[in-house]
This record gives sequence, structure tokens and C-alpha cells, in this order.
Amino acid sequence: LHDYSRRLEWDTLLHEARLTRGHSAAGPGATSLCVGRPWFGLIGIETRYLTFRPAEIAAVEMINRPPFFARFAASIRHQDNADGSTIIYKLQFTARPGWLRWILHPVMLLQLEQETRRRLRALARFLEAGTAQPGDKN
Repeated sequence: LHDYSRRLEWDTLLHEARLTRGHSAAGPGATSLCVGRPWFGLIGIETRYLTFRPAEIAAVEMINRPPFFARFAASIRHQDNADGSTIIYKLQFTARPGWLRWILHPVMLLQLEQETRRRLRALARFLEAGTAQPGDKN
């Protein structure tokens, strides 16, 4: 999930995904850049990991100022249940410019929710197909 050399193998939203600012692995303080596919305007969001415990939780916050986003943060939590694993993804953002927020926020939220469901289904297929390496925890 946080292996940027393999991220594009499953992530349906991204055109580019890489670690930035000299970081070579995900972890607290590491930064990454994720650029959306063309139909999402090739918008690049650079984030910093706030929390990272492999196979448990990761949380990031946006550190750049891409178009349409004043703020962005997300977390992903992994839980093992009797039925298998569950992933809980939460995001929070503020649209910009502020004077258009009333229309941008609901449209962006709808798009992000739909794409998040698509991405998580693609991740599940990727993991179920066995394309992840044995012992991978991130």
C-alpha cells in the first residue's frame, strides 16, 4: 500500500506516485507526491506522513498548495477481524477558493468518495490476486 515503486500497479486515481525530498521509504516525516490521472486534472498533492505503523495505520497531511485544495489530510487504518481484514479510510479537505467552496466542496467530496471506493476495490483485487509479495505489511 505504501510501496511507491508499486503503487501504480493498483491505484486507479494516480498517474504518478513517488516519495519526495530525499525520502526512500514511507514513515513519520517522509513526504510523497501523488498526481491524479488526467481526468482529475493531473493535480499533484504532496503530503507528509504524520503517523506510520505498517499493517496498522498511516496518516498524512498536505504540504503543498495545489489547485482547488486549501487543506487535505487522510488516514488509513487496517483491522484484522474474524472475517478477514478491513480497511478504514478517512479524508478531510477544504476546497478553495473560499468564495466557490459552497459549490466545489460537495462536487469534490462526491468525486473523492467514488474514487476512494474504486481504489479500495482495486487494492483488494491486487492483494487477493497475490501480486503483493509474501510478508508485505505496507
